[in-house]
Amino acid sequence: MPVKIRLQRHGAKKKPYYFIVVADSRAPRDGKFIQKIGIYNPLTVPATISIDRNKALHWLQKGAQPTDTVRRILSFKGILYLKHLLRGVKLGLFDEQTAWERFEKWNAEHEKKIAARREYHKKARMQQATPVVKKVEDETKSESSSNPDTKPAAE
Repeated sequence: MPVKIRLQRHGAKKKPYYFIVVADSRAPRDGKFIQKIGIYNPLTVPATISIDRNKALHWLQKGAQPTDTVRRILSFKGILYLKHLLRGVKLGLFDEQTAWERFEKWNAEHEKKIAARREYHKKARMQQATPVVKKVEDETKSESSSNPDTKPAAE
C-alpha cells in the first residue's frame, strides 16, 4: 500500500488550517487517513506548526513519502535532518548519542531564529497599530499648516 504524508484541509472558506496526516495515496485529500501526526495553520505570522516528531520519523523510516509542502514542513521542524542523522548511525558513521547531540544543537539554534522572527513580527505589528485619536490629531495639524487660505490671527 503506497503511503503518503500529506495535508488534509479543514476550516471555513478563506480560513484554512490543515491536519498533517499519513494516508493511503489513493484516498481522497480530505478522506480516510491512517494516522494524524500534526497541525499546520498558515494564517498566523509566522505559520503555526505542531507535529509529533516521533510519529513522523516512524512513518518516514517505514517508507512513507511526504508531499512537497509537507516535506518543507518536516525540513523546517528538523525531522528530515534527524532522519538523516539516524541513517548515519545505522551506517556506523557515528553513535546515536552524537546524532542526538547534533540534533539538539541544531534545534536550539533553530528555536532562537524562530523566536527572533516572532519578535520582529510582533514589533512590526505594534508599530503599524497606531491609535486612531493620534491619527486624527496629526491630520488636523497637517491640514491647518498646509492650507494657504487660512490667515494667522496675528495679522
